[in-house]
Amino acid sequence: QVQLVESGGGLVQAGGSLRLSCAVSGRTFSRYHMGWFRQAPGKEREFVAGISWSGDSTYYADFVKGRFTCSRDNPKNTMYLQMNSLKPEDTAVYYCAAREGNGVAYVPVYDYWGQGTQVTVSS
Repeated sequence: QVQLVESGGGLVQAGGSLRLSCAVSGRTFSRYHMGWFRQAPGKEREFVAGISWSGDSTYYADFVKGRFTCSRDNPKNTMYLQMNSLKPEDTAVYYCAAREGNGVAYVPVYDYWGQGTQVTVSS
């Protein structure tokens, strides 16, 4: 069984930064394509960023391009999301997700999910 645990969320002022981590255990981390999603109250879960199993390819939603950076450290079984220039509209619960095969997906069709970490950006 694969387990994903997010950390690093919190309260930050607009313009600030946070770094989220997603620790993966249970199976070989490097076999998974990974994604970050977020869900705000009353809204659907939406894709934020993703990274291929090797880390060679990254993908971003338009609303975070130039502000967020997704990376992974396979020996440490961890994926990261560096979030800079945060805006109040970035407030949401952030989830990491893992899937085997078929690359990074922009929709929530992943096999495994974390429990989420709250990010709140004050104006």
